[in-house]
Amino acid sequence: MAAMARPGNRTPDGRRGHGAWFLVLPALIPILVLSVGPLLYGIALAFTDSQSGRTRPTQWIGLLNFQDLLQDRLFWESFGIGLKWAVGVTVPQFLLALGLALLLNQNLRFRWLARALAIVPWAMPEIVVGIMWRLVYHPDAGVLNEALGTDKNWLGDPATALPAVIVVGVWAGMPQVTVALLAGLANVPRELHEAAAVDGAGAWRRFRTVTWPAIRPIALAISALSFIWNLNSFALVYVLTNGGPGGRTRLPMLFAYEEAFRYGQFGYAAAMGCVLVAVVSVLLAVYLAGRLKGEDR
Repeated sequence: MAAMARPGNRTPDGRRGHGAWFLVLPALIPILVLSVGPLLYGIALAFTDSQSGRTRPTQWIGLLNFQDLLQDRLFWESFGIGLKWAVGVTVPQFLLALGLALLLNQNLRFRWLARALAIVPWAMPEIVVGIMWRLVYHPDAGVLNEALGTDKNWLGDPATALPAVIVVGVWAGMPQVTVALLAGLANVPRELHEAAAVDGAGAWRRFRTVTWPAIRPIALAISALSFIWNLNSFALVYVLTNGGPGGRTRLPMLFAYEEAFRYGQFGYAAAMGCVLVAVVSVLLAVYLAGRLKGEDR
């Protein structure tokens, strides 16, 4: 009979637990140092009057930055622009990606080539995408004006600047949504489609009763993540318009960037970041609550 392990001795399970921690640490340490640490520092900075200048002392001011933020009309205008941008990119992005995923899921010739070309925008850095589309929208030598026979300044006109950058956002982010939906479509049994077709179901009915229920969890997840990513966008719009013209494309992250690095108001910019983190946290909580409720049914 095996001897019982004394309380002070390590058991095989205990050794396994310590070993698991050693395996997790290489991934956990960079997360703590590069994500959690800066996040906590930024939250603490939001309660100070930190400004640029090495000789200026930083003082604790409590909620004063948040009180000023509530009365800052420009910030709330940028927040509204951010919501328009996030919705304007996420919705058509999902619809176009769904159509493309359904197409690429068919038995087409050179389907492998079409799938490879579909993810090209995803492989390009946002800086490169922004520079490329600035050339497309160029008022004098842009491809778009050449095709339309006009000389319109798409990124410089307040009426067209935001729709123009939304088009770029949809194009740049559609591949990742398409790949996620393709993965979901690959798990839909073809036998179900064949049985529905035998029963006389058309293409729309097969999609509604067979395809959509199978990919719905993935569709909701990628849509929620896309909305959050788009709400926190910075690089693409910064390269395209730098928030102009007249602040018509100044997203919240651009506003916070300007406050911090153009005007040196680090504490105030950190307060803006805290508001954005709170909004994203609420969105995630709503999404997770909906998922948990759906799983309980």
